[in-house]
Amino acid sequence: MAAESAAFTPLTLPVLPLDDEVVLPGMVVPLDLSDAEVRAAVEAAQAAARSEPGKPRVLLVPRIDGTHAATGVLGTVEQVGRLADGDPGALIRGRGRVRIGAGTTGPGAALWVEGTRVDETVPDPLPGQVAELVKEYKALATAWLRKRGAWQVVDRVQAIDDVSALADNSGYSPFLTTEQKVELLETTDPVARLKLATQQLRDHLAEQDVAETIAKDVQEGVDKQQREFLLRRQLEAVRKELREINGEQEGEESDDYRARVEAADLPEKVREAALKEVDKLERSSDQSPEGSWIRTWLDTVLEMPWSERTEDAYDIQGAQRVLDAEHAGLKDVKERITEYLAVRKRRGDRGLGVVGGRRGGAVLALVGPPGVGKTSLGESVAHAMGRKFVRVALGGVRDEAEIRGHRRTYVGALPGRIVRAIKEAGSMNPVVLLDEIDKVGSDFRGDPAAALLEVLDPAQNHTFRDHYLEVELDLSDVVFLATANVLEAIPEALLDRMELVRLDGYTEDEKVVIARDHLLPRQLERAGLDADEVTVDEGALRKLAGEYTREAGVRTLERSIARLLRKVAAQHELGERELPFTVTEGDLRALIGRPHHVPESAQDPAERRTAVPGVATGLAVTGAGGDVLYVEASLADPETGAAGLTLTGQLGDVMKESAQIALSFLRSHGAELELPVGDLKDRGAHIHFPAGAVPKDGPSAGVTMTTALASLLSGRLVRTDVAMTGEVSLTGRVLPIGGVKQKLLAAHRAGITTVIIPKRNEPDLDDVPAEVLDKLDVHAVTDVRQVLELALAPATNGAEREVPVAA
Repeated sequence: MAAESAAFTPLTLPVLPLDDEVVLPGMVVPLDLSDAEVRAAVEAAQAAARSEPGKPRVLLVPRIDGTHAATGVLGTVEQVGRLADGDPGALIRGRGRVRIGAGTTGPGAALWVEGTRVDETVPDPLPGQVAELVKEYKALATAWLRKRGAWQVVDRVQAIDDVSALADNSGYSPFLTTEQKVELLETTDPVARLKLATQQLRDHLAEQDVAETIAKDVQEGVDKQQREFLLRRQLEAVRKELREINGEQEGEESDDYRARVEAADLPEKVREAALKEVDKLERSSDQSPEGSWIRTWLDTVLEMPWSERTEDAYDIQGAQRVLDAEHAGLKDVKERITEYLAVRKRRGDRGLGVVGGRRGGAVLALVGPPGVGKTSLGESVAHAMGRKFVRVALGGVRDEAEIRGHRRTYVGALPGRIVRAIKEAGSMNPVVLLDEIDKVGSDFRGDPAAALLEVLDPAQNHTFRDHYLEVELDLSDVVFLATANVLEAIPEALLDRMELVRLDGYTEDEKVVIARDHLLPRQLERAGLDADEVTVDEGALRKLAGEYTREAGVRTLERSIARLLRKVAAQHELGERELPFTVTEGDLRALIGRPHHVPESAQDPAERRTAVPGVATGLAVTGAGGDVLYVEASLADPETGAAGLTLTGQLGDVMKESAQIALSFLRSHGAELELPVGDLKDRGAHIHFPAGAVPKDGPSAGVTMTTALASLLSGRLVRTDVAMTGEVSLTGRVLPIGGVKQKLLAAHRAGITTVIIPKRNEPDLDDVPAEVLDKLDVHAVTDVRQVLELALAPATNGAEREVPVAA
């Protein structure tokens, strides 16, 4: 007992700091004396040992981030000499824990401190739980040492029976961090320390098991890939031997993309891009998703007709005959196509086929009402030029990728519609019809109309890049035809890249020719009738075009002919009619009912809209071409006290302003025109445009509203055979408007014989067909007074009619 108490007396020891290292009792460690602090501590310990029995003693203290731990280890210097690398060193053995106290003085340059030994005794014999803990730790340590192959250490660990020594033995474990070792050092209770060491060892073994499982899975995957690679190489060798036995060429296999690319006639840059993708394909495995993307891309590139071109038919007269045979009218379009072919022929004859990398493609915009033949004209153009034809429907397209394609990284990526059209045509110079380009929309997915800017720009489309292909595609030799119903719906920048050709509708004579030469033969075939079984005379066709249909195109006319032929076929099958049969004008009512569009001039005078004052006939342009527009005016009862102007008929702001201008003009010039303008001051005026469900806007109804109000005030009727159009100013000037050709065609269809237009629109009459002008009496005026003089009928017997009053 005296020796034990002496062992725990206060100790004065030199401090040997250990940076980021921890030594536990029982451990023997070599230390490098080339470090100044280590050398100073060892030399101070040696100096103190000269006056005391025993080996030199030092205090091993962990130092982490410059901070010393509160507990150290008493160490004895066992030996001083040379380390394995030749540097001076000392071998130190840890003896026991020391709780560090205050600093003190001592020999040498080392730091001296006072300390107290820590009691680490364990009762003997060990309790049952502690014995189980010792057994578990030894089992875990043995398992870990066997995995590392340290068999010689296993026996040493098994021979340790002291709980404190067994727990401190884990200080040799390389997997413990410095913080974990410090925690073991500062845990003074041997049993608690052994529990901590056991838990640390258990956690490490669990992590090691997971790591081994992952490594095993990775190794199995690598082995599988290597095995698959070897098997595929063997399979390729077998296939090669089979091809040689059967006499087949290696390039005949569809999967040999390299041979296909080298054999294909591709442009140089496209070939380089394709070979790069082939290199990627050869390096990737069959399970890689990139492999399928590359195969799809290569298939698309190889299917493109890079070197395929059709020779243009430069028979200019023959092309003109084709256009005339397939379409009646449309003189402007036919002339433009003929001009294009003539210029192409002359450029080819003079060796100017390609200039600056670009060819002489064309971009035409065919704008007109429905049913005038815009879409079918594209096929006729391709037929006349001897080119392939492909149609691209743009109606309702809202995704920019529909034009430029998707990036290849997207699932289900496809090239854009332009690239697909070229591939479908099978040549690099087809006629591509961009149908319904005014119906293209835009939303969060982009603006397809903006993507079309490069496609339709002759200065850019020779280097067009599709997002999917990512190689340059020359579109400069493609003839693009775009169709649209409404010019205003096409973006300005896109319209600037196209040459505008207007199709304003057909005259009645042209409709008769189209019905006779095109529509009737087609519908006879669809109805199962022969041309010698049913014939329709010209009078019946003219009445169908004039009274049963009223449209700019011929779609409704074709449906009427189809209905007529179906009726005849049904009657023949029922035994009610014998064939052959000739349909005359008088047979129409019995076959398909009464006419739907009887001209105003053909009605009874008392039933005409202009049979009362205050109703005038105007002309307008709609999405379906030109149309006749009636304007009605009335005055409110003076007893109601309602003043001002009321407008109905779903009018736009511009048309409302035109009505205000008309009213202001009559108020200021009513006396000059001998009109009772007092009624306009005391009674409210009401102007109505029938067909109120249809929106209306524009300034061209100004003269019509002025005439209606003047008719209302004067009591004079507006002539039934007169229609008018023009913008009116506050001074009474008649200003020019647009759509003269469409409006005159509408007037001709409606049976109007006299038309009033602005003087400055007189040059537009050159665009109107001669047969229409021959049947119309067109007056070009500059002042609204001339309009009133021409349009208002003389008062009956000098007496004014009763002015209509609004309800």
